[in-house]
Amino acid sequence: MIRSSEGIEIPTSLVEWCDPHRMALVVYDMQIGICRQVAGAADIVERTGIVLEAARSAGMRVAFTRHLSLPRKWMGATQLRTAMAWQRRDSPDAVEPWFLHDAEATQIIPELAPRADEAVFDKLTMSAFDSTALSFALRDCGVRAVALAGIAMEIGIEPTVRQATDNGFTAVVIEDACGFGNREARDRSMATLRFLGEAVITDVAGFCGALAGAA
Repeated sequence: MIRSSEGIEIPTSLVEWCDPHRMALVVYDMQIGICRQVAGAADIVERTGIVLEAARSAGMRVAFTRHLSLPRKWMGATQLRTAMAWQRRDSPDAVEPWFLHDAEATQIIPELAPRADEAVFDKLTMSAFDSTALSFALRDCGVRAVALAGIAMEIGIEPTVRQATDNGFTAVVIEDACGFGNREARDRSMATLRFLGEAVITDVAGFCGALAGAA
């Protein structure tokens, strides 16, 4: 741990960041309707499950995010444009809200089902810090870092990681537990995160080992 002349402490190792009192695990959009769209999702489910079990065993706080669609009457220009792009529609009238609140597609996959003491944050945006109370909840619990796993890196995890920094949190990216829909776009996202140098990049083994070391 580095301490500045003003008494500010800065962790310098993954073990220090993985203190369960200062870190929370965020499982990003592991929903039935999203996992069905991503090749290799089964591997990400398995690796995220390992990460989730390690976090739970360490007593770490766990949060899940879910991407949500509003009813058509509440879908404005941004939501409609996004849906048109993802559903490959030329007309907003052809768009269907895929992730309505109670739809099967919106639910977290059963293998990773949230427990009663774990938070679920519904969002309309790609970043988990927009249109949710995640930042408030983390600060309120004294959490300084978030570890991320889930789907998809190039769509929502990268903006979540970058906005974590803007909100005063350190993001730990568990790279091999983050799925993707497009490998080239995913590689660009990871290259950007490495270039910026603000996030801590690790893998499932590294994260689980750091949690064991922090115990």
